[in-house]
Amino acid sequence: MRDENIRILVAKIGLDGHDRGGLIIAQALKNAGMEVIYTGLKNTSENVVEMAIQEDVDIIGISILSGAHLVLMPILMDELKKNNADDIPVIVGGVIPPGDIPKLKAMNVREVFPAGSQVVEAVAFIRRLVQERRKSTRAS
Repeated sequence: MRDENIRILVAKIGLDGHDRGGLIIAQALKNAGMEVIYTGLKNTSENVVEMAIQEDVDIIGISILSGAHLVLMPILMDELKKNNADDIPVIVGGVIPPGDIPKLKAMNVREVFPAGSQVVEAVAFIRRLVQERRKSTRAS
């Protein structure tokens, strides 16, 4: 059964050549009943935003292992704004130093899951976030 029809785009942006973490989280989200669109490696922010809009996703999950999150995430967030899609929440997972988490959240990244985070935490957060977003959309 689908998890309330939650659709999530799991993406790798930039030149990060490691996709093991992205593949693991994509499979875990599928196992949790979510519909996952996995983009594969080396996407541009423009491609990710275009896919998110085309696929009408509830949330974008970015997997970053390269350490370039403070460079890549502002580009992605700006691209969402340019395309009037900044209402699509973004979460980030990967090798993220604790000191960078507040910087990512200041960019409007909804949550950060550093290496070692439990998949069940991510699944629970996504469910809550999507449920809140759907409630606020219905109320408007």
